Amino acid sequence: MSAVLQTTTPQLTRIELQPRIATELKVDPTTLLSGGIAAEIRVLLEQRGVVVVREINLTDEQQIAFTRTLGPLIGDGIAKITIDPAENKMGNYIRGAFFWHIDGTMLQAPIGAAVLTARRLAANGGDTEFCNTYAAYDELTATDKARIDNLKVVHSIENTQRYLNPEPTYAELEEWQRFPDRILPLVWKHRSGRKSLVLGNTATYVVGMGQRESSALLTRLRDWATQPQFVYRHKWKVGDMVIWDNTGTMHRATHYDLHSGRMMHRTQTAGDEPLS
Repeated sequence: MSAVLQTTTPQLTRIELQPRIATELKVDPTTLLSGGIAAEIRVLLEQRGVVVVREINLTDEQQIAFTRTLGPLIGDGIAKITIDPAENKMGNYIRGAFFWHIDGTMLQAPIGAAVLTARRLAANGGDTEFCNTYAAYDELTATDKARIDNLKVVHSIENTQRYLNPEPTYAELEEWQRFPDRILPLVWKHRSGRKSLVLGNTATYVVGMGQRESSALLTRLRDWATQPQFVYRHKWKVGDMVIWDNTGTMHRATHYDLHSGRMMHRTQTAGDEPLS
């Protein structure tokens, strides 16, 4: 889709990529790394969900430094996001990224912002799709909002793995069930006063509902939140950087050859807002 709005300031140009999600920034590395526009980026992330900087080609050190301008860095820095087991021992687990999800739903506070840069690409596929769960909630009917406002959902690692392996061995099941389930609100009431939907492949069932009714509700809401008007699809070029507000979006990778060598480098900021 063509840009719907472009604005320019002395430091950068902003281009809205979709009406309800995603803004592209045209900005140089020096400005990014200075931290001078970090506050503006944080506001954009809450308002628009996704910020894109095309072919910025940051080094790992620069990506870490930039991420620190947005908030406290998680871990030591770069995580290699690849399915290649020679590069990432968690490659099989990362295959769950082919399905809509929010990072860190099993943590006390989900990941804050995530920064992803493209290092090697698949010959076909491997785009990343994002949906704005703030906008999706805002545009629900009043009836739907009233119905779901206080519902709770059980989230589990087991559910994410059943997308990939619906008939596990008992040993595999035991491994998945080492991680405790979490009960989370279906509607995240943020301290800002805004609300967003908490969905994705960890969402197992709605507390107090029968299996059929629960499955129908979670599937309907996922379909609602991932309609084209709420979704931005990023077709990567090497050197692109995409930042997203993990507390107000879901994302997934489109399918690609598991032996393609696709490699993304990711940094994340620690979340500071428990789900409530």
